[in-house]
Amino acid sequence: MKTLLFITCNLKPKGQSRSLTVADEFLKKYAEFNPDDRIEFIDTYRDPIQRFDEDVLSGMEKLNCGMAFASLTQNEQIKLGKIWASADKFAEADRYVFVTPMWNLSFPAELKMYLDTICVVGKTFIYTGKGPVGLLGGKGKKCLSIHASGGFHYGTPFDFSVPYLKTLMKFIGVDDFSSIVIEGVDAQPERAEEFVAHAVERARVEAAVF
Repeated sequence: MKTLLFITCNLKPKGQSRSLTVADEFLKKYAEFNPDDRIEFIDTYRDPIQRFDEDVLSGMEKLNCGMAFASLTQNEQIKLGKIWASADKFAEADRYVFVTPMWNLSFPAELKMYLDTICVVGKTFIYTGKGPVGLLGGKGKKCLSIHASGGFHYGTPFDFSVPYLKTLMKFIGVDDFSSIVIEGVDAQPERAEEFVAHAVERARVEAAVF
């Protein structure tokens, strides 16, 4: 049995969100092919994601200086504990699906807040004399990005979303990365249904091998 983390960053409900519509079809097919797998949901807009703040940074600095965890302030301990729990949960999972819209050439800030909680030294990567090394490699992990954009940006110098996520996954050792991008739904609204339908078919195919 594998664990799939289904990570969303969508304000619109499923009926209005193209990325969620496509992702829902992926989930249905994935569950058919993998009935014993566990699917866990993370909503970066509605779940309490611990952001990096002064307590987190001061706590990390103290630990880096050799201070014991028990010597940190209560707020530092609580907030660092939440970040470590998020990184542990991510590291323990086998499959990852990110469902996102494009906002101003990238993701909404709430997704970046979450990604910061999974990039933790000693949990998902380490520093070595030759540079950082991801700790999640060689474990058969896979990541899928389902991403919607009103315009046509994917593969251009103006896309800082899916390429960033792919780079970050590689940084922590998740090299098996694929994406389904729903583009042009606002630039060519007369073809929006066609674009979504094509993405749905791709999602069903991807679910069979994910």
